[in-house]
Amino acid sequence: MATYLHADREPRIVADSTCLGPCDPAERIQVTVMLRRQQEAHLDALLTQLASGDALARPLSREAFAQHFSAHPDDIQKTEAFAHRHQLTVERVDPAQSVIVLSGTIAQFETAFGVTLERFEHRSIGQYRGRTGAIALPDDLHGVVTAVLGLDSRPQARPHFRLRPPFRPARGAAGVTFTPPQVAALYGFPAGDGAGQCIAIVELGGGYRAADIEQYFRGIGLATVPTLVDVDVGTGRNAPTGDPSGPDGEVALDVEIAGAIAPAAKIAVYFAPNGDAGFIQAVNTAVHDTTNRPSVISISWGGPEAIWQAQSAQAFERVLQAAAAVGVTVCAASGDSGSADGLQDGVSHVDFPASSPYVLACGGTQLDALPGQGIRRETVWNDTAEGGGAGGGGISTLYDLPVWQQGLEATLADGSRVPLAKRGVPDVAGDASPQTGYEVTVAGATTVMGGTSAVAPLWAALIARLNAAGGANAGWVNPVLYGHPAALRDITEGSNGTYAAATGWDACTGLGSPDGAQLAAILPQGAAR
Repeated sequence: MATYLHADREPRIVADSTCLGPCDPAERIQVTVMLRRQQEAHLDALLTQLASGDALARPLSREAFAQHFSAHPDDIQKTEAFAHRHQLTVERVDPAQSVIVLSGTIAQFETAFGVTLERFEHRSIGQYRGRTGAIALPDDLHGVVTAVLGLDSRPQARPHFRLRPPFRPARGAAGVTFTPPQVAALYGFPAGDGAGQCIAIVELGGGYRAADIEQYFRGIGLATVPTLVDVDVGTGRNAPTGDPSGPDGEVALDVEIAGAIAPAAKIAVYFAPNGDAGFIQAVNTAVHDTTNRPSVISISWGGPEAIWQAQSAQAFERVLQAAAAVGVTVCAASGDSGSADGLQDGVSHVDFPASSPYVLACGGTQLDALPGQGIRRETVWNDTAEGGGAGGGGISTLYDLPVWQQGLEATLADGSRVPLAKRGVPDVAGDASPQTGYEVTVAGATTVMGGTSAVAPLWAALIARLNAAGGANAGWVNPVLYGHPAALRDITEGSNGTYAAATGWDACTGLGSPDGAQLAAILPQGAAR
């Protein structure tokens, strides 16, 4: 008999697509199978302790996590036997990541999992491979396999950066321009360079040319040029396109902000294909990377919760839980399309993975400041009246209210307030408006960028500095920050559509933008890794 892994609802992007017909049955693909962990109850107990702020709770080393929570050898053997019965090739087994990667033909995977794979086309993302039917598994794999990723190849996420229009050299553009170190100084980041730390950056397309990055760092006067390491995940590669408005823009923004603020840290860039399998495995690889050992992960990609299939979101959540358990901070952009998150259905949405409670969700502000003269005013980033973007934020439909957000309220644009019943997004904020954006170099040209994509590496670099100075990893910082809201600069002006800024936490800027001196006093509170 067969059991079914998930009866996933059909994501909106699939419903809006046109079926072009069956896939070539001889085409070879790779599929990622995720397995349950050993001692799940013990992991849940550790996460509960960390969430409560228990002073005795400490994250584990990567080695200890692998020892206690890896996939069980019997589960691995059963999955390999299933693969062999269906003539599928076992390409990779990683017990710590609880992952088995299989390869085979379309026809073999259709038979193995009882699904139909067809070609689809969507007006905004082009052609992709889609799955029809629930994933079937033999009874001996019921409860063993938690997700089967990669049968569907549709792009899962979009980058959250915005160019200051029009695209032209920064010195010819209107508005205020900051270098990343200038923004760090405005927010009072403590002195330091992130020495001994590694910042992981997840990219789902594009790439960089080393000469362009070095030119940028030399141009802003850095004495130390950061060390960059590329990590290929699956078929992902550092593959620059030369188009600054495409994924190359995201890569440059992430690397240059993180590297300029923490120049002595290693910057490890995890390149993966833009699908649920690639995205999840890029983060999974960074979390369990015992070579580069990142202490913080920056993610500037995401999509509305509504476009994620249940098995994919749940698989991603398990990876993010692992990050919290090993003391790795995960910073993710909250989105650049306001409270709708880019969907035109008249309903508010939040972006995932930023909406996960194990992620530090990074919203956007606009700065009224001059370098060396301090911040005069800071408001919610919202350029929609001028045809631009706005910081994402709102209330999750996927995640229950975390213990550290209990008792909070969301302020609506009309001034009314509603108690939070589910996870609220974002947690923190930072300069994101292209009108007060960051001067960066993309494909040899200098321009100004913004977006919440800038805020994730900004916070990641701050965490790296604090980790280096404190000799410990801050780890899962959300419970600590909500216990010390005065460590952030409260933003009380502006809205992102449905929601408005207000005193205290709000669904536009979270607890606020960073106050470096105050944050240095409360972080890190983890254990050195």
